Amino acid sequence: MTSEPLFPLAATATTESGLIVPADTGILRVATYNIHKGVQGLGPTRRLEIHNLGLAVEQLDADIVCLQEVRKMNRREANYFENWPQVGQAEYLAPEGYEAVYRTNAFTKDGEHGNALLSRWPVRDVNHLDVSDHRFEQRGLLHAEVMFQGRSVHTVVVHLGLIAGSRVRQIQQLHQFIEREVPPGAPVVVAGDFNDWGNHIKRMLAGFGMYEYDGDSSTFTYPSRLPLAQLDHVYVRGLEPMSLQVPQGRIWWRMSDHLPLIAEFKL
Repeated sequence: MTSEPLFPLAATATTESGLIVPADTGILRVATYNIHKGVQGLGPTRRLEIHNLGLAVEQLDADIVCLQEVRKMNRREANYFENWPQVGQAEYLAPEGYEAVYRTNAFTKDGEHGNALLSRWPVRDVNHLDVSDHRFEQRGLLHAEVMFQGRSVHTVVVHLGLIAGSRVRQIQQLHQFIEREVPPGAPVVVAGDFNDWGNHIKRMLAGFGMYEYDGDSSTFTYPSRLPLAQLDHVYVRGLEPMSLQVPQGRIWWRMSDHLPLIAEFKL
């Protein structure tokens, strides 16, 4: 993967790790990415993509990166791949200078996986809510307060269920969680894999005052090889949606079954 920025922005400064800071310091850049546990393919032909994903996450150049299907550990894969990272995937994927936050959603016989948040800015008050709707799917919400340029932005990473009824109930739990944990009027970001092929969840969130940038077919994220739908979203409250983009090409669809989504907002 090229080391040149894939999404160049006008810049007046860079971080200590060399990443570009947008010229307009009031712009918050958020990315969401389902990384498919860092492995692509099945059986003996499967390949480890976590190292490429590490380069990709840095190229997203986001203030906040919301990740789903992140492995904390997996004994079977660690034994299979000689170059399996010695640390959890959230920690491994965090660019230099970023803070990594991870919480487990699912426990399996070989390990555990869940959601993660990588932040260029200080993080405080991390919470996790189990929103599993039935015994066949373990799901959770990861909440963290990110101090973006000294201002509090509450960020929730989600990975909703595959069943429509489960997603409705999980969005209701999300709404109750925000009402309980986030001060009224505080900026909120909700990002992740919503697993929704229609607009029902979008309408539900609009009823709670949560909106996203209205994109087009160029923002489809799934399946990565031939995107047909936008399953990945970034919804906000108290922020102004400015833009939405999805990287394209073979280098991206080889790394995961989802493409990353990058959104920008004005405070």
